[in-house]
Amino acid sequence: MTPSHIESISNNPDFQQLVRRKRRLNGTLTAAMLVIYYGFVLLVAFSPSTLGQSLSGGVTTVGMLVGVLIVLVSFGLTGIYVYRANNVLDPLNDKVKQECAQ
Repeated sequence: MTPSHIESISNNPDFQQLVRRKRRLNGTLTAAMLVIYYGFVLLVAFSPSTLGQSLSGGVTTVGMLVGVLIVLVSFGLTGIYVYRANNVLDPLNDKVKQECAQ
């Protein structure tokens, strides 16, 4: 691939839109997961008794519920990424590849 070919791809408006959308999606999902994870870590550090409280008097604690919810949210965020990648990013990527192949 020649430098002029790389430059023509970089200057393509669809390629620039693809890069922007991918960065925004990755940044948003990463920030969401970091806030959730570090929020949990801060809760463990500063209020461990909250996580140790029993749910309805049984052996299941609030911390166990929160841990399961964090795992489920991470699966959900992964699902959002896959959906957006398949329905927004991949078609745009295919369009850029077709335009640049000509």
